[in-house]
Amino acid sequence: MTAQKRNLLILTVAALGVSYLFFRADNFWGLVISCLIAVWALVGMLPIMDGAWRFKLGLAVVAFLGANIALWPTFNALSNGKVPVPAYVKDRIKFGIVKGLDLQGGMRLVYTVEVDEAIRDKRDHFADEMRHELAVAYGFHTGDGVLKQEEMRKLDDKVHISTPESAILKVKFKEAADVAKIDERFQKKFAQELAQTKGATPDEVVFKIRTEVETTIRDRAVTQAKDTVNRRVDELGLREASVTVRDEDIIVEVPGQDKKAFDEIKEIIRKTARLEFKMLDDETDFFGKIKDSELPEGEGISIYQENAPAGPGKTVQTHFARMVKREKESMGDCRERFKKWAKTLPVPDDHAIGFEEIVDYDPDQGTTTEIGWRTFYLYSRAEVTGDYITDAMVAQDTSGGMGGFYVAITFSPAGADRFEEVTGANVQRRFAIILDDVINSAPVIKTKIGGGRASITLGGGDPEKQLKDAKKLEMVLRSGALPAPITPSNESLIGPTLGDDAIKKGTLGALIGAGLVLVFMVMYYRKAGFVADGAVIFNLLLQMAILASFSGTLTLPGIAGLALTIGMAVDANVLINERIREELRAGRSVRAAVEAGYDKAFSSILDGHVTVFISGLILAQYGTGPVKGFAVTLIIGIIASLYTGVFCTRLVFDWWARGAKLKTLSVGAEFGKA
Repeated sequence: MTAQKRNLLILTVAALGVSYLFFRADNFWGLVISCLIAVWALVGMLPIMDGAWRFKLGLAVVAFLGANIALWPTFNALSNGKVPVPAYVKDRIKFGIVKGLDLQGGMRLVYTVEVDEAIRDKRDHFADEMRHELAVAYGFHTGDGVLKQEEMRKLDDKVHISTPESAILKVKFKEAADVAKIDERFQKKFAQELAQTKGATPDEVVFKIRTEVETTIRDRAVTQAKDTVNRRVDELGLREASVTVRDEDIIVEVPGQDKKAFDEIKEIIRKTARLEFKMLDDETDFFGKIKDSELPEGEGISIYQENAPAGPGKTVQTHFARMVKREKESMGDCRERFKKWAKTLPVPDDHAIGFEEIVDYDPDQGTTTEIGWRTFYLYSRAEVTGDYITDAMVAQDTSGGMGGFYVAITFSPAGADRFEEVTGANVQRRFAIILDDVINSAPVIKTKIGGGRASITLGGGDPEKQLKDAKKLEMVLRSGALPAPITPSNESLIGPTLGDDAIKKGTLGALIGAGLVLVFMVMYYRKAGFVADGAVIFNLLLQMAILASFSGTLTLPGIAGLALTIGMAVDANVLINERIREELRAGRSVRAAVEAGYDKAFSSILDGHVTVFISGLILAQYGTGPVKGFAVTLIIGIIASLYTGVFCTRLVFDWWARGAKLKTLSVGAEFGKA
C-alpha cells in the first residue's frame, strides 16, 4: 500500500469515527460532512487512474451525494410524499424549495405608510433644535450637551414652542422684544428646510416645513419602510416572499396556506418597533391637579399617589392615573379607552402622557393576570431613540433566581455618547423606555451609564411567553424600526395567480423542451451525448440543491430559467464535442483530441456563460417578483453549468482516453466505433 493510500485510509477511519461522535451529539450537518469526507477518501483509494483524477472524481461524487441529501425533504414535499424520507433527516433539514405565489397561492397584504407621522417626527426634531438654540441665546445653556430639566423650565418661562399642525411650528415669546432672539444665525440654521413667516401677534414667529422637504420626507419614509419590512421578512426566513411599493402602499405577498403562520407574519410586519427613551416630569405632578370629581364615572379610573426621585437627595410626591380592565375586555381596548380620556386633558405640546401595563404574575400557578394600565407624565421629546441601536439579542437574567428573559441592546458610538450624556445630566430621576408608544419600564437613573448598552425587560410573566416575546422584539429591533407606522389597508388570501391549467402547460412545455434537447444529444453525439445528458441532469440537481439551501422559491419563471440553463449546459457540451471531432479529423490521438478539445473550447464556453451571468446580475438587481426569481435561477444555473459541463464531463473523457485507452471515441455517426 502506498503512503498516499495509507493516509487516505487513516482519513477514512477518522472521518467515520467523527461521524459517530456527531451522531451521538445529534449534530446532523457535522455527521453529513464527516461522512462525505469519508466517501471522498474512499474514492481516492480506488485502484484506477492517477491520484489527481481520483481527487476530482471524489469531489464530483461528494457534490452529487450532498445535493441529494439537501434535496431529500424537497423531493418528498414536491411529490406529495411519494419519495420517502426518514424522520431523522426530515426533522433536521429545515430548508427546502417552496412553491411560489403563482404556483400555490398565498396571502397578499397591503399596508399604507402613515407618512404624516414621519413629517411630525421631523417637525418635533426641529422644535427640539429650536429650544436648544433659544436656551443658548438666553444664556441658560452653554451649547454643549443636553438641556437639563432646570434649564427647560427657565426657557419655558420665556418662550413656548407649539406644534399645531404636522408641518408647522409656532414660537411664542412672553415678551415681544425677545423676538430679536430669532437673529440671523438662528434663521440661517433653519432656512434651508423651514420657511419663516410672521405670526398673528408681534410676539409670535411661525415656521413651516418647505414643500420640497415634505416630499423628500414622504419618499424617504416609504423607501425606509419597504427596506425595514424586507429585512423583517428575511429575518423570518420568508425569502420567497415579495415586497413591493406602490405610491404610499407596501405590498407583501407570501406563498403558502398556513393561516397561523400568516397571523404571526402580520404581527411582526406591522410592529413599528419604535424605541424611545424619554425623561419623566415628576415635579410638575400633572395628575395631582385632577380632582376625583372630574374623573368620568364607570370608566374604572382612579388617581394614586407615589414618591418619585427628583434629583440627587431630592424626592417629591407625585400622582398617576390608573385604569382597571373590565371583565372580558382586552388590554388593547382598555388602553384605547384610557388614551381617549387622556386626550381630554390639557397636556402642553412639549409634554405627553405615557401608559404602562399593570399585570400580576403568580409564580406558583405560573399564571399572569392582566389588571389594567397606569400613566406617566413625560417630556414629549425623545432623548435617545432606536435609530442609535446597532445590535439586539435575547439574554436571561439569572441573578434573581426567576430566570426571566430580556433583550440586551447595543448603541452605536454616537448613541453611546448621547445615552451617557443624558443619563449623566439626569441622575436620580426616572426615565421611560417606550416601545411602540407603550412604556416598557420607568427605572431610576442611579448613575451615569456608559458603555453603550441597555436592556429591555419583558415584565414578570410566564417565562415561556417572555422568551417568545423577547425573540420577536430582538428580531424587529435588529431589522430596524419603521420610520412611520403602517396600517393594513387590504388583506386577501389568493389561489395560484396563473391557474392550474397555465401551470401545467408551462411546466409541460419546459419538460418537453428539455426532453427534446436531451434526446437530440444522444442521437447526434451517441455516447458523448449520454455524457452530456448526465452532466445536464447533474447540473439541474445542483441548481435545485443550491436553491433549497437558501429556502428558494420555485416559480413558473424560475422553471423557465431552469429550462434555459439546460440549453446553456448543452451548448457547452456541443462546443466541446465539436472541438474533439475537429481534432480527430486532423488525425490526432484520442487523448490529444480530448485535451485540445477542452482547452480550445473553454474560452468560448466561458465567454458565453459570463455574458449571460452579467445579464442575470442586472435582472436580479433591478427586477422584482417573478423577474428576480428567473434571474436568480439563471445565475445559479450558469455557475453549475460551468462545473458540470467542463469539470465533470472531462472526468469521463479522461477515463476513456487514459484509463480505458479507447482507440476511437463515440462523438457522432462519423466516429461510430466506440
